[in-house]
Amino acid sequence: MIQPQTLLNVADNSGAQELMCIRIKGTGNHRYAHIGDIIVAVIKETVPNMPLERSEVIRAVIVSHTSDL
Repeated sequence: MIQPQTLLNVADNSGAQELMCIRIKGTGNHRYAHIGDIIVAVIKETVPNMPLERSEVIRAVIVSHTSDL
């Protein structure tokens, strides 16, 4: 389950490597995001020489979920 303040790994080639979830969009007041949900996130880590920068706010879609149990 993904909630605000969760650190996420990025699964595309946009240049961002790690995101932190800020808000879950379109779910009313639900606490968690699941696969297919849109979130608002801030970039915490990027690949060098890419157009995205740290602390940039973006929207993202959850495509995969793994849990460490």
